[in-house]
Amino acid sequence: MWKKLFGADLRREWYLLKMPDGPMKDYYGKPIPWPETDYRQLEYLCIDLELTGLNPYKDEILSIGYAPIIDQNVVLSESAHYLVRPSHALPGESVIVHGLTDDRLAEAEPLEDILPHVLLALSGRVLLAHHAPIEIGFLNAACERIYGYPLLTRAVDTLEIEKRNRQQRNQPLDGGVLRLAKAREAYNLPRYRAHNALVDAVASGELFLAQTAHKASKGETITLRELMFRYK
Repeated sequence: MWKKLFGADLRREWYLLKMPDGPMKDYYGKPIPWPETDYRQLEYLCIDLELTGLNPYKDEILSIGYAPIIDQNVVLSESAHYLVRPSHALPGESVIVHGLTDDRLAEAEPLEDILPHVLLALSGRVLLAHHAPIEIGFLNAACERIYGYPLLTRAVDTLEIEKRNRQQRNQPLDGGVLRLAKAREAYNLPRYRAHNALVDAVASGELFLAQTAHKASKGETITLRELMFRYK
């Protein structure tokens, strides 16, 4: 109940007063973007995760890819891709999807060593992902486990944007049209190999730029609030 009474900004200030020095405090110390800002004036961090499953409190992150959007460009020179050492043997069904094996991940860093890099890259930026509840859920669970505090951020979900756009045009939502590859096809974007965290992060960023350029071409002023993912 109290989460509804106090917005993310006030909660961040409250946590900032309580938490010890470290990556989470550094992240909270940088203001998150204001919702009424023109979307073109903001920076974004496109993020994608490869996982063992979809439950953020039971399954694990196996890789993290991210790339920032600065001045309406995906900046590959500031992108990063991390493999994450799992704490348990990988389920066979997840290996089939992402191709990451126990042997390949055995020498990877633990999530505790990688998360500070992600928080630093996300500081002051809007989190962007395709089907953002997945990335938000797992990163939030990781922050709670490692630092004892949740990840409060502004977020944009390119899947949700595409869904809204199609609903406004009375177009069908079936046939997988909201999947990343299919959504990109609608804007004549090139096909990329799926299930690589960095590739999918970049693909999401390009989709976002195409979606917003199409909307802005109608002469509309677009604020972050109009694009933001609606937390349930």
